[in-house]
Amino acid sequence: MSVQLETLPHRHVLTVPAEPSAVRLARETAELVLNSWRISLRHPTVDPALLILSELVTNSVRHAALLSPQVTVIFAAGADCLAFAVHDRHPYQPSLYGAVTGNGASGLGIVMELVLGLGGTAVVRGEADGRGKSIWITLPL
Repeated sequence: MSVQLETLPHRHVLTVPAEPSAVRLARETAELVLNSWRISLRHPTVDPALLILSELVTNSVRHAALLSPQVTVIFAAGADCLAFAVHDRHPYQPSLYGAVTGNGASGLGIVMELVLGLGGTAVVRGEADGRGKSIWITLPL
């Protein structure tokens, strides 16, 4: 799935403290944003997308909070595409596709199984200063 994220007409940015409540807030915000964009919460991609989002925010809260007091979630969508990113300021960049070959029980293993099962893509984009990254997920609608 090749999508120019910059061309997607809908965007929303949420920045939250890197605390456990961030997971619920990110998920609730995603539901509100999707509704405002007229993407049905009953669409077959939405439930897996919300689970993926929850796992990625949970990972940032658990593993990056010490170096990243905030987590930023970027939502974007077009007529046939849903994309979102979870950004933190921790320098570690996980191997997403390597997570699939593992036991599948890890959070990233589950994320990647869902992404690939939906025909989507995942990519880690590091910050230019080497002190942070965003994990971008793109899913077809």
